[in-house]
Amino acid sequence: MRRSARGRQDPAATHERGSTASTARRRTRRLRTALVAGIATVGLVLAGCSVQVRSQPDPTIGADTMLINADHGNPQFDRNFNPYLASTRTASKWMYEPLILTNPLDGEQTPWLASAVDQPDPKTTDFTIRQDVTWSDGEPFTVDDVKFTFDLAKKFPPLDIKGIWQHIDSLEVEKGTGSGADAADHLIVHLKTDDVPAVGILGGVYIVSEHQWSKVKDPTTWRNPNPIGTGPFTLGNYSPLQYSMDKYDGYWQADKIDIEHLILPATNSQLDTVARGYDWAYSYISDVSGTWGAASKDNQWWFPAAGVIGLTPNLTKAPFDDVDFRRGISLALDRDKIADSATEGNLTAAGQTGLILPNQEKWLNPDIPNKGLVDQDVDAALASFAKAGYTQKDGKLIDQSGKQVSFSILTANGYSDWLRAVQEVQRNLTAIGIDVKITAPQPAGYQAAIDNGKFDMAMGGMGNGDVYQAYNSLLSSDFYQPVGKSAQNNRERFKDPAVDELLTQLKSTIDEEDQKPIVDELQQVVYDQLPVIGMYYGGSWGLFSDAKFVGWPTAKDPYMIPQNYDSAPLGIFVRLKQVGHAKGDDQ
Repeated sequence: MRRSARGRQDPAATHERGSTASTARRRTRRLRTALVAGIATVGLVLAGCSVQVRSQPDPTIGADTMLINADHGNPQFDRNFNPYLASTRTASKWMYEPLILTNPLDGEQTPWLASAVDQPDPKTTDFTIRQDVTWSDGEPFTVDDVKFTFDLAKKFPPLDIKGIWQHIDSLEVEKGTGSGADAADHLIVHLKTDDVPAVGILGGVYIVSEHQWSKVKDPTTWRNPNPIGTGPFTLGNYSPLQYSMDKYDGYWQADKIDIEHLILPATNSQLDTVARGYDWAYSYISDVSGTWGAASKDNQWWFPAAGVIGLTPNLTKAPFDDVDFRRGISLALDRDKIADSATEGNLTAAGQTGLILPNQEKWLNPDIPNKGLVDQDVDAALASFAKAGYTQKDGKLIDQSGKQVSFSILTANGYSDWLRAVQEVQRNLTAIGIDVKITAPQPAGYQAAIDNGKFDMAMGGMGNGDVYQAYNSLLSSDFYQPVGKSAQNNRERFKDPAVDELLTQLKSTIDEEDQKPIVDELQQVVYDQLPVIGMYYGGSWGLFSDAKFVGWPTAKDPYMIPQNYDSAPLGIFVRLKQVGHAKGDDQ
């Protein structure tokens, strides 16, 4: 059955989500993205200040200009607009567009530089290349640019940050004939195996121009100081302290762009986020209502669930290799209190399905009770521990030799929500007699320990807007590594051939109705076997001002994740209107 990439009518739908069968470089990048999206946060603490912070917008910035806290110098900007380099300027991703725009909240895909995407069979993806698109220097955008970009990633592997060549067998260009839709060109990608989920990975590549990039001797080091893109903005004034972006009037969706200019400063303190008069920022702020909200009546925020924060047990070690012991821990937790403490009431307890709700409600297995939420039940927890061979004596949970159960939970120093969560976990488990210690090395030390399996239990997470990527990265034995070797996914070290077969079936299934029963089974595995013990949702921390622009994504209209990095802003820029231009505003 053929399937086209489905999206909303208005182009708006990512947190680029790469393939879980990725290179170490890409996997590391995906983890970093996940952390930014809410898996770990460092809060701004202004609550209780004796001085009320007020936003002071710069009066010299016009009503058609957006001040955006999205890029950060160190402390100054390096003029680097190569979208494939780790040190690239944030706005490079707003000039170089993908074939598909994906909303990381729910995995919904909107054709972008591709006007349509088709999968005639599980080994083939057909991108219809959008017509009437031009590069910002006026040159036409063609299928040859797309093929050139894909070939460039093969020729220079460091540029393959999406890992597309792990999936591609060959590329085929099919030129259009006739007029109208028949005139469109196609890039047909032949995949190495049945690989339906690869469409999102291929579609997320930042497309560059052949006429500019073919002249570059080494694109792996080139800084691209004068970028030529297809996106809605071009580079304006540039200095190491601040740069601006100007609307590209030749943009293929120019009629939807109501922002004339963007300004991105290099230095932004946490206090600046609240006081400087930003139109858009992305930051976790403690007491958001009393800080960001109180600074201006126009300030709004939306912190949607973007992942599941949980406890990652090391399944290679006793007692965590016993599912009854893991279930005992799960039943002992007061998730509502953990969520409230960790996120200051902004997000809620998460279920034990591996899904992000309500984003992925359509995938929920109806046979799993209470949408997967596990209520605290100490009696049931003790019964599960007893089944695993552990009983209470004199207020302590002991093994058969009489030794108290004792282990450490690994977190990362500076991740304030994680620390509050793990302290609440410690209280819950101490109350039933487990000796729990907290270890909090610097983030690099945490990362090394969890990658190499040098932990008892660790703070971590699961979930992804793409259900295949979510379960594959969590459960696939392709990522299994013995303790001491780095695992970039499946850090709990889960292995089950039957689950691998389910993942293979899901990877080979095109139609969503046929995918649903497979996803149901994978949810049941996560619910029953607890490879990660889900606790609460991590957020995406969108801060907006309605003073000049309206149309931001909200819980009622979650058309895009509110992050202002990667490709997500492309889906938001086309929805924003200047105050006074929006439908229903006074003119």
